[in-house]
Amino acid sequence: MRVFVAGATGALGGVVVAELVKRGHEVVGLTRTASRRPLIERLDATAAVADALDGPGVAAAVLAAEPEGVVSLLTSLPANGPTRISHLEPTNRLREQGTRNLLAAATAAGACRFVGESIVFFYGYGNLAPGPVTEAQPSGAESNRGLQRAIDAIVSCERQVRDATDQGQIEGVCLRFGLYHGADAPSSRYMFRMARRRMLPVISGGQAIHPWIELTDAARAVGDALERAEPGAVYNVVDDEPVTFRDYAGELACLAGAKPPLSVPYGLARLAIPYGAIFLSRPRLPVSNELLKHDLGWRPAYPTYRDALARLATSAA
Repeated sequence: MRVFVAGATGALGGVVVAELVKRGHEVVGLTRTASRRPLIERLDATAAVADALDGPGVAAAVLAAEPEGVVSLLTSLPANGPTRISHLEPTNRLREQGTRNLLAAATAAGACRFVGESIVFFYGYGNLAPGPVTEAQPSGAESNRGLQRAIDAIVSCERQVRDATDQGQIEGVCLRFGLYHGADAPSSRYMFRMARRRMLPVISGGQAIHPWIELTDAARAVGDALERAEPGAVYNVVDDEPVTFRDYAGELACLAGAKPPLSVPYGLARLAIPYGAIFLSRPRLPVSNELLKHDLGWRPAYPTYRDALARLATSAA
């Protein structure tokens, strides 16, 4: 299959390009800046340059690629992760306008398949425990306007893919990914360094429950969905074991040979990292991957956070 991957130089994008090439697909990867073309070309893929928010530019790039399938991995987050709610806004715009531009370009170019990147924060930041959280769970609602804005952008992305599928324009699938981590994730390498220095705090007891997904496992889910998911399907892409941040940070510290993480009150953390304080203390998202396993036969090679972090520690040594 000839596949166009938007966001091909992001945290997940390069791993997806490599996975699709390994499967024998002919891949064209989109990047916003020409200086990043070599990152795509060294993976035996062809590079295209355009800004996803530039509708005509995206349309020209996709039309030139003549893809059968399109994968949208459009995000724009700080390399070490967002610490303020304002850091989410560039990704919000990509999920709304970028998805709109890419879907229009894909259908105009005659592509048959479309895989859209979503995220488990579709379900919100509230207390959903004890779970499990399945794809039947509705989208979350937040009193914080910035958080609700982020959820609305996620919902918009999924709705656009669903509407295009319902209208027979393309066969769309959405994947609600857990938090990316692993040896290939820049944010994980940063967290490992912070844990080694005892600068990765546990906030409000570290009771937030996060679902994680190792990047190569996420990339295999993209490939599986592109090749054989039913049109209109939505899947959670997470590992087998949601974990409290207290246990996650503790495992990182142990692997780094550091003392246990320091505990920081929420109010103090919020002054320094407003969004980070929410992210590290509030979510209760014991998300289930059972539907993805049942429908596509996908299984994580790194079924728990411990497996992924062990590989991270080995590569960082």
